[in-house]
Amino acid sequence: MVLLHVLFEHAAGYALFAVKEVEEIGMLLPQVEESVLNVGKLNSVVKLAAFLPFKSAHGALENINAVSEGVVHADLKLFLETNLPGGKKKNLLGVADGKLGAALQEELGLSVQTGGVVAEILRGVRLHFSSLVKGLTAQAASKAQLGLGHSYSRAKVKFNVNRVDNMIIQSIALLDQLDKDINTFSMRVREWYGYHFPELIKIVSDNATYCKLAKLIGNRKELSEESLESLEEITMDGAKAQSILEASRSSMGMDISPIDLINIESFSSRVISLTAYRLQLQEYLRSKMSQVAPNLSTLIGEVVGARLISHAGSLTNLAKYPASTVQILGAEKALFRALKTRGNTPKYGLIFHSTFIGRAAAKNKGRISRYLANKCTIASRIDCFSEVPTSVFGDKLRDQVEERLAFYETGETPRKNLDVMKEAVAEASEVAAEIKRKLDKKEKKKKKREKRKLEALSTAEGEEEEEEEEEVKPKKSKTSREPEDCENGEAGKKKKRKLAAEVEVEEEEEEVPTNGLDEAALSKKKRRKAEPEVKQEVEPEAEQSKKKKKK
Repeated sequence: MVLLHVLFEHAAGYALFAVKEVEEIGMLLPQVEESVLNVGKLNSVVKLAAFLPFKSAHGALENINAVSEGVVHADLKLFLETNLPGGKKKNLLGVADGKLGAALQEELGLSVQTGGVVAEILRGVRLHFSSLVKGLTAQAASKAQLGLGHSYSRAKVKFNVNRVDNMIIQSIALLDQLDKDINTFSMRVREWYGYHFPELIKIVSDNATYCKLAKLIGNRKELSEESLESLEEITMDGAKAQSILEASRSSMGMDISPIDLINIESFSSRVISLTAYRLQLQEYLRSKMSQVAPNLSTLIGEVVGARLISHAGSLTNLAKYPASTVQILGAEKALFRALKTRGNTPKYGLIFHSTFIGRAAAKNKGRISRYLANKCTIASRIDCFSEVPTSVFGDKLRDQVEERLAFYETGETPRKNLDVMKEAVAEASEVAAEIKRKLDKKEKKKKKREKRKLEALSTAEGEEEEEEEEEVKPKKSKTSREPEDCENGEAGKKKKRKLAAEVEVEEEEEEVPTNGLDEAALSKKKRRKAEPEVKQEVEPEAEQSKKKKKK
């Protein structure tokens, strides 16, 4: 008879449950669904065979990452090998995840079952897990789930801040919206100011320049030759500035009140500020693309590369797409329309905005778009999965596309892809080594700065403590000062005696007898003088030892 065991992965650990009466349970599936809700009925069906709690939060995270990726962890392998009874052929293991089940079948040679009865039993185990395992409370189980959930999410979300593609998606969307808004607002300024100075619309075609001129000119009747220099600064053309001055003198526009002019000037200043912000945003997008996807931006341009990333959802999704999908990315409506009407499918999508397709001849546009999509997928995969971002591969891929364009036009044979990639790998390794050296230097400098800061803080704290001690000392009472003074006085006297004795010894060694007395006589006198001093020092020590004995 085949024994069915069910593996349940919990935040607290791995649990193996033995299922009773497998054949009857398989026959009565609706009854199993009902009995799952009742703990008593579930206990009659399922029995805990073994439980392996995780030793630490780090171990739990490693195991759950392995389970989510469909990989058999060493702990799980050991747990199943030690706790599954009998031979491997007789055992049937029920697993919730089919990917993990396939991995277990490969590594351990077990017969694995997923879905059906196993799914229902695991649903019941999940519902009543704390009551099925002894010593595990519902509160402890929920805490383990919460902690592991936080650590798992933190590990998944952890990324390099400089390589976040979400900012690119938001900035390109904002750039498109700004283009629409600036176009709408500038048309409103043209229409509004056109009542007063209609000739200016034909002379100046650029929206931002028109708004600047509308703010500068104001009332056309006040325009004179003195303002010709300022007009030339805005238009960057002397002839155009002269034509504006002449048109203002013979304009057919209506007169305008000062209040209307104030409103037009304030609105045009808002449009000018929006255009200035758009330029800043474009520069920000360029810098961000050079950090996140340098090869893709070098190959196809920052704006088109950002549009591809935004349309795919992320750089990782774009890297997963095949070249055929990247080629028509952004032309989904045309593709499905062509499939529906059985017409010609589109040759290009968002990559049409690159300069390569515009430069190619009409008959070669489809071929170059396919080739360019192929290179874009290579560049996006390198950007996504490389540790140190460099633009070396993007430059080489761009050269290859240029060579292919020349081949379509002149027939000149391009270089082989293998040779180009070997050169790119050699150059990229050198560039990556240089970047790593620079990063190491920066880290060392940061550490030195931190050490200096800590040292400065410690010295400042020491000075503050000394100042506090000095402030506290004068506040002490006279009674507390007296014993301290006595102690200090006694200690000072002892030190003085010792120093005097040392000085006398040194003088004895240095002095030569000049009175005609023998050295022995001098030494005897000095001994007699030194003896009472030694006795005075020994007496207090003897008194202290007697006091200790009495205590």
